[in-house]
Amino acid sequence: MPAAVHRLRVLTVNTHKGFTALNRRFILPELREAVRSTGADLVFLQEVLGEHDRHASRYDNWPQTSQYEFLADSMWSDFAYGRNAVYPDGHHGNALLSKYPIRQFRNLDVSITGPERRGLLHCVLDVPGHAEVHGICVHLSLLESHRQLQLKLLCKLLDSLPDDAPVIIAGDFNDWQLRGNITLARRQYLHEAFEHHHGRPARTYPARFPLLRLDRIYLRNATSHAPQILGNKPWTHLSDHLPLSVEVHL
Repeated sequence: MPAAVHRLRVLTVNTHKGFTALNRRFILPELREAVRSTGADLVFLQEVLGEHDRHASRYDNWPQTSQYEFLADSMWSDFAYGRNAVYPDGHHGNALLSKYPIRQFRNLDVSITGPERRGLLHCVLDVPGHAEVHGICVHLSLLESHRQLQLKLLCKLLDSLPDDAPVIIAGDFNDWQLRGNITLARRQYLHEAFEHHHGRPARTYPARFPLLRLDRIYLRNATSHAPQILGNKPWTHLSDHLPLSVEVHL
C-alpha cells in the first residue's frame, strides 16, 4: 500500500490558448517547460484548446495532441478536460493535470445566456491516504450577474460533496469587483489561500502590470501554505494572467 500523501503542490494558470497576450506569439512549448519547472502535483488549466484546425495548419510547432495532453506530457499521468466553447475550427475549455489517478470527472455546464460558454470541471482524485479528494477547475463569466448565478451552481456542487472530503477549487473567477469572493467567504468552511495569508486575493491580471484580482485558489477541509504569485519571467510573457501556486496540506 502506498504511503499516505498529506501535501499537494497546486498550480492554476489561464493558458490563453497557448499564446502571449494579444495573441502575438504561440508559446505553448515554453509554457510547458515553465509548468514542469514548478513540480506541481495538480495543475488547473483554463482556456486550454482541445483542438483548432486553423492554428494546426498555420504553426509548424503546433502539437499533434490536444494542448492539455501536450502540457501533461510524461509528468502528469492523468488528465481530464471539460469542453466549454465550440466553434468551427475547434474547441476550448478547462483541464486538470494530476500526478494521482483521476477516479472520475464531469464537466458541469454553467453557461447562462449569450455566446459565453462556461463550465465547472469536477474531478474525484485518488490520493493515497484519503477516501477521495475533489478538484474543481473554474472559469466564470465576464458578466457580474452571470457570475453570481454560476457561483450559486458552484455552491450547489459543494453541498453535494461529502462534508469531510478535501476540496480544492482553482481557476479564473473574473471577479474583479470581489463580490463573488464575498459570496464564497460567507461559507465558513471555505477559505481563499491568498486572502487567508495576505488579507486579499492575489493580483493576476494583466500579467505585465497586474491590477485585477481574478484568479483564486479556495480550499475546504485542507490548509494552505506558502501561496505564491508567479510574477517573474518567463511567466509574465506566457499568458495574459499570472499563475498562482500553493502548497495544500490535507
